[in-house]
Amino acid sequence: MKNEKLQFKIQNFKKIKEELPRIQKNIPLAKYTTFRIGGPAKYFFEAKTKEDLIEAIRFAQSKGLPFFVLGGGSNLLVDDKGFNGLVIKMKNERCKVQNKNSKFKIIIAEAGVILSDLVELSLKNNLTGLEWAAGIPGATLGGTIHNNAGAFKISIADIVKTVEVFDTADSKIRNLDVKKCNFGYKQTIFKQQKNLIILSCIIQLKKSTKEAVKEQINYVLNYREKNHPMNFFSAGCIFENPLKIRAAELIQKCGLKGKKIGDAQISEKHANFIVNLGSASSKDVLELINLAKEKVKDKFGIELKKEIQVINT
Repeated sequence: MKNEKLQFKIQNFKKIKEELPRIQKNIPLAKYTTFRIGGPAKYFFEAKTKEDLIEAIRFAQSKGLPFFVLGGGSNLLVDDKGFNGLVIKMKNERCKVQNKNSKFKIIIAEAGVILSDLVELSLKNNLTGLEWAAGIPGATLGGTIHNNAGAFKISIADIVKTVEVFDTADSKIRNLDVKKCNFGYKQTIFKQQKNLIILSCIIQLKKSTKEAVKEQINYVLNYREKNHPMNFFSAGCIFENPLKIRAAELIQKCGLKGKKIGDAQISEKHANFIVNLGSASSKDVLELINLAKEKVKDKFGIELKKEIQVINT
């Protein structure tokens, strides 16, 4: 009986591969996240172009299969049990620089482009506006836009002109100008409407000098090295900052800096980071998250809101 079931699963997977040839099965997700935490994806597919991405989404929809689009794996905690569906890993990384006028250039980039590569591209072309993103590990352009990530009082919204999306509700491609993206602090239309999958975007950067851009990049890198736990695996900041006070300050005032559960630790360097000391589980991290939320709520009456996304079965 067991052999019959196994044979059925093998034959079933062969049929799946006929429809989506590069699909893989039971791929561990930990190595695809900056936390280095996470169980296996039942199915896994690398989308090398935006056309691949659309094809994989349509395949999942046709099978009634849950799917998740994975960027660089930052800002993310994957459950130890993995994901019982299709994980679509974005590898669509085409981009090009074009002149707009005497003051600005535009970069047309697909969602899978790694943010640090865009920073390097901006330096190469003497363009300012992306220096704040230097040193952010793993982040893709698509994920950055989805979360409206930023730093130093600047966010990706400040340079986005238009975003190309695939609407899974009607299978159509649309272009949204910046006003329609509903950008706010850690908020976007893409968080509100899960049916909108980012394919590519156009960003606008101001012309500058290589020396000025490099100086600002070095400042940002030095700041992160000094203030963030760059030598440990983490997902970035765990919580959004409440109004008027930083989440890290609240957590630190609760005496939680350095607190460990299992192999997960609230960073001794920055209390809004949880780091993986080597073999942390998603359970360890979630327990630390809940502990921080509980202590801050009890001491200050403030409800911390998670910035990271938790993916489970």
